[in-house]
Amino acid sequence: MSMQVFLLPDLGEGLTEAEIVEWKVKPGDTVTIDQVVVEVETAKASVEVPCPFEGVVGELHAAEGTSLAVGAPLISITGGAIADTPAAHERYREEERAGSGNVLIGYGTGHGPTGRRRRSAAPPQWLEKVPPEALNRTTAQHISHAPKVLSPIVRSMALQGGLDLASIDTAGGHGVITRADVERALAGSTVTSSPEGVTRIPITGIRKTIADKLSRSRAEIPEATVWVDVDATALLQARRDLDSSIDGVKVTLLAVLAKLTMIALAKFPELNSTVDTAAGEILRYENVGLGIAAQTDRGLMVPVVPQADKADLKELSERLAELTELARTGSLPAARLSGGTFTLNNYGVFGVDGSAAIINHPEAAILGIGRIIDRPWVVDGQLAVRKVAQLSLAFDHRVCDGGVAGGFLRTVADFVENPVVALGSVR
Repeated sequence: MSMQVFLLPDLGEGLTEAEIVEWKVKPGDTVTIDQVVVEVETAKASVEVPCPFEGVVGELHAAEGTSLAVGAPLISITGGAIADTPAAHERYREEERAGSGNVLIGYGTGHGPTGRRRRSAAPPQWLEKVPPEALNRTTAQHISHAPKVLSPIVRSMALQGGLDLASIDTAGGHGVITRADVERALAGSTVTSSPEGVTRIPITGIRKTIADKLSRSRAEIPEATVWVDVDATALLQARRDLDSSIDGVKVTLLAVLAKLTMIALAKFPELNSTVDTAAGEILRYENVGLGIAAQTDRGLMVPVVPQADKADLKELSERLAELTELARTGSLPAARLSGGTFTLNNYGVFGVDGSAAIINHPEAAILGIGRIIDRPWVVDGQLAVRKVAQLSLAFDHRVCDGGVAGGFLRTVADFVENPVVALGSVR
């Protein structure tokens, strides 16, 4: 009986590995083509991986909580059909055209100008680095299950937490110590496991991606920050009025701010740029990929609305609502986290007035708005209580000077204080 070994596919965005979050099947289960067999987590998103084979699950090649390189064995399926057929290719193409979320980069789709079948003759690059004695233990038959071993990440967590590897109980039936096993052991351990009373938390996954990106931003970008207080009373009223004028669409404050930002960027295109350090050039973008800084359970993410400058307020509201929901549920595809050229950050949701935000590398600027609260404000020479907020702009001093940055921020502030004029007849 034949055995097909499904390798972890290329998940796109230049990602080279993924962590096994949850297996949806177990050895002995029967699976069908395109059935989701595992959920993995990359540095950018959680992804459900469908299997291109059908048959009986023979072996799961990685335990939950361990990391796996792209191209490494993921699951073995005994018998059954293979999705790499002309009929299956056509079905995958139809699903892809229909927006199926089950089509992953790297296998099964057969798309492209030549409609070529998935290559299988050449061994994956990772295989060339495996010593012969190890390779003999990982043939297609996979006679025995993996011994009790650790991924580097899991091993580091255990050792830094002061745990004895031999004393850690395993769960899940794989005979491998997983991250969940280590976390369970750490939760049950006493303070004596850390003599200094310090808990060491490895910087991995999305947290590592955030750390690397923000560190690079601080290291490479000579940023400066400008800010201004604004009377947002008219902005709040405009949002309420728009809510009743755009049928069937909930217009959020973020959507209105995003639209005002797009109008202002059209007047100051210098800020919709990036710096190509190697070439010594400024790349100015024709369209705006608007990133929205969003705090999620997995950490800070910046989903992107492509060509946001082309969207009217209704479309912008719908697309932002979709991104917000995807971010909230942890369902953001990796592709929705790339392509940004300018970021908007509503840090007011955290109850703070201002922030000197870090630019989302390799962009050139990030605009933020703080909480909107009642404050004394002078209106027509008289003191009044108004809805006041602070706007801030962090910008790359290589793409423009303070005049442009200040002009842009002042323009956004004027729009916030008189949004009806800025929005015009937008519906």
